[in-house]
Amino acid sequence: MTIAETFAERLRARESLVGYWSMLDSAVAIERLARVGYDYVCVDAQHGFGGYPGLIHGLIAIDAAATSAALVRVAENSPMEIARALDAGASGVIVPLINSAADAEVAARSCRYPPRGIRSYGPIRSRLGRSADTTDRDRDVVCLAMVETADGLANVEAVAEVAGVDGLYVGPSDLSLVLGARFPGDPLVTSEFERALVRIRNAAEASGKAVGIHCASGEAAAKRLAEGFTFASVASDIVHLEAAATAHLAACTELRGGPILGRPGA
Repeated sequence: MTIAETFAERLRARESLVGYWSMLDSAVAIERLARVGYDYVCVDAQHGFGGYPGLIHGLIAIDAAATSAALVRVAENSPMEIARALDAGASGVIVPLINSAADAEVAARSCRYPPRGIRSYGPIRSRLGRSADTTDRDRDVVCLAMVETADGLANVEAVAEVAGVDGLYVGPSDLSLVLGARFPGDPLVTSEFERALVRIRNAAEASGKAVGIHCASGEAAAKRLAEGFTFASVASDIVHLEAAATAHLAACTELRGGPILGRPGA
């Protein structure tokens, strides 16, 4: 079986999966990340920094590593955006700003070929090493609907029931803001946020769907998986790059007992 086939089966079976998030426009970095051992690597085409060529290069890099499935968070719930990501070789898409069952149906149908959907046939790259049969291709692609808006939360049970939606994915920053947070992670809305997560998990479980969430760290991902989420994404490459550089500079500064190296005027 291909990585895409295995990943789709495992995700739909609600197995516990851990992924990583990439925002940097660097195929070299993505290839190294894809060799770490995560179940999937997601290239962010919504808030990330690469255009369509960067997306293609990132997906080629993930395929080259041959250990992780490749997901893409598309820029919007658009049949064109979804088709371009899948044609570029993604094993699935995370679709943002899903507000209703109707929105979810558009996303799900955009991932599948007629008669099951509306995807245009042109898998020039994504066909490599995979079946040309559209039934097989539809089976091996996953469609994940983001729950991150007030309407999306209010309609989460209906969204989870949509045929062709393989799972729900929580965008915690936006979800906390619509619940009244002043900033992502605001402790003033912790109780409301946790209740919302329970509702989302319950909706997914009742529909037999996977349910994932974005997490700031591996520790946070383990906590959410223990609570009942079936997959979790860890941070992002740009966040970890800054964190690692900051930690090394702080360690060096402490050990040398002087001003921070590299600071203007130091």
